[in-house]
Amino acid sequence: MSKSQLSRKLGAIPSEIFQVMMHHLVQKLHQALGPQKADKALEKIHLIDSSTISMCLSQYEWADFRDTKSGVKLHTSIHFCDGVSYPNDVIVTPARPADETQLDSLIVADKNTLHVFDRGYFNFEKFDTYCAEGIHFVTRIKTNTVVHVIEELPVNPCSPIIREAIVKIGKMKYPLRLVETQDNEGNNISIVCNDAKRSAQEIGDLYRTRWQIELFFKWVKQHLVLTKLYGQSENAVYNQIYIAMITFCLTLLLNHQLGYKGTLLEMLNWISDFCSVKLTTFISEIFKEPDRSSNGRRKLQHQRIFEETLAQYESGDVYHLDDLTYDPII
Repeated sequence: MSKSQLSRKLGAIPSEIFQVMMHHLVQKLHQALGPQKADKALEKIHLIDSSTISMCLSQYEWADFRDTKSGVKLHTSIHFCDGVSYPNDVIVTPARPADETQLDSLIVADKNTLHVFDRGYFNFEKFDTYCAEGIHFVTRIKTNTVVHVIEELPVNPCSPIIREAIVKIGKMKYPLRLVETQDNEGNNISIVCNDAKRSAQEIGDLYRTRWQIELFFKWVKQHLVLTKLYGQSENAVYNQIYIAMITFCLTLLLNHQLGYKGTLLEMLNWISDFCSVKLTTFISEIFKEPDRSSNGRRKLQHQRIFEETLAQYESGDVYHLDDLTYDPII
């Protein structure tokens, strides 16, 4: 298929079709992966963030972002469970609207779910609404945020937490927990949370998991062809993004159903190489034993042992040179 044919096809199909398919696969992922940790509220973590795909302004005028370039933004919520991340929802818009305009659409009205997001979604009115509705969130406050301290709380000196307090920020009516800790580079970060059950150290650790959504964006852009767009219309761009997310969900589902122990990228490469064969042939290929075994690593290990023993003899230890033998194959 030529690039022009792909561009025309992407522009002709309504993007709502692929969007519905993506949401259907997300539900499949929840059914396959969610029940494993359904009884642990701590594991119900939704990470929220956005990522921008930059484009040429002259070719994508409908997505004007800045004076010199265009772009689309992926407003994304991913479900983080037991080290596995998969999309919970993806909303594609032109890049100009602020992140916080899509926050309500990405929030799940579930009291057992904790939403973690950064300072791009800072909004006092929304925070008050979430507190009133019992929606839990963790976020980082801005440096110029006005903080009214209600009560200082004791901190375990053995923990990485520097400070914990009950505060009100800005014009909010509801109080929040303020937790101050340090990042990996030693910089102080101030986090607010409306969850009273988790410890301060858990809140700090949960905010650090937000980095997983950055890794998700990086993986998708590198391996699912999102940095190169094949169509110029809004419909074509949105379709390509939704197809990339569909590919991610299908790959993760297949990886889980087959019990494959390799990485997700390895599974994606297997699918690319054997997409035209029968499923039974595909399964036999990915689980096939190597055609031959090699003693190379064992040979190197034995050679290292021999050299260490020889060094002991030369240094005056009790070994005799006649007692040393070297067999390359054990």
